[in-house]
Amino acid sequence: MIDDKIRIRKKEHISGFLKGVGESDNGFGDVVLFNNSFPELNFQEISLETTFLNKSISAPLMINAITGGTKEAEEINRDLAYIAKELNIPMAVGSQSIALKYSDAVKTFMCVREIMGKEGVVIANLSANKSVEDVKKALEMIEADGIQLHLNVPQEMCMAEGDRNFKGIIKNINHIKDSIGKPIIIKEVGFGISYETAIKLREIGIEYIDVGGKGGTNFIEIEDLRYESSKYNEFYSWGIPTAHSLLMTSTAYRECNVICSGGINKSEDVIKSLILGADIVGVSGVVLRTLLENGRDSALEVLRELINNIKIYMMLLGKGSVCELKDNSYMLKGELKEIEEYIKKYYENNGE
Repeated sequence: MIDDKIRIRKKEHISGFLKGVGESDNGFGDVVLFNNSFPELNFQEISLETTFLNKSISAPLMINAITGGTKEAEEINRDLAYIAKELNIPMAVGSQSIALKYSDAVKTFMCVREIMGKEGVVIANLSANKSVEDVKKALEMIEADGIQLHLNVPQEMCMAEGDRNFKGIIKNINHIKDSIGKPIIIKEVGFGISYETAIKLREIGIEYIDVGGKGGTNFIEIEDLRYESSKYNEFYSWGIPTAHSLLMTSTAYRECNVICSGGINKSEDVIKSLILGADIVGVSGVVLRTLLENGRDSALEVLRELINNIKIYMMLLGKGSVCELKDNSYMLKGELKEIEEYIKKYYENNGE
């Protein structure tokens, strides 16, 4: 049976998400796009189809890692899987560590593959400090197409029961990469991938990075809420805004497949993500909140509207396919412009 402390922590994380003070600035306001008065397109012919992990998907969106392990989490995962299947978009499960320890938690993750079928893109999830054996078990558990290895040092440091030893993580990631034969996605969880981190991942040949920037769920605040405390409130602002992290990652590692996530709940931010170099965009908070407050049908409708509005933006820009967005013109201003200057200086000083 699952330890009560773990079960309670899982529930507290969901409860804390709902109680959180809200999302911070994800940085996309500093990306300026320009209207195309002659798009030369038929709206019905605009296509969002793309590929991810060698499978065809209907839109460059994925339902990102949320939860798993408890009865409540199983219900959430079932609903999310139905939504992902209906829209033909990928879904990543929450951390499977609990299922590696407690067999009764396995079904809360297996249900995702059962619902989405062989055709669906299902992504496993574990901490980047897990062993090759654990990674293989997580992949096999849900017949996953790939695995997210998440990095969450700030949250762990503010979690009473969190990890404190982070030596050898890069070496471990490299070992896993060379041992499992399936794609690895290195994922931050709300604190962002820096330019330097992207370079380190490039050096060991990681092909997929989820920037997981600041702008969405604040996991440090959630840890404080678990104890009705403000012990770590000085760290609430820690992290790299999503747009900044995306620009850093896509510039430092141009050959990488980049997933952009972190407080993205508007089609405008999805479009800007794709233009700045993302291949696919992860959403979680807006879907989970709608699901918990209004049910599966409402959550599905939120994503349908998001997808429709993405297509409207593509019409306004005169782009008929996802790949065409890569060449769309844009202007940067404010802090994002400063990040662009920082990248140029880093390149000049380090010969990148």
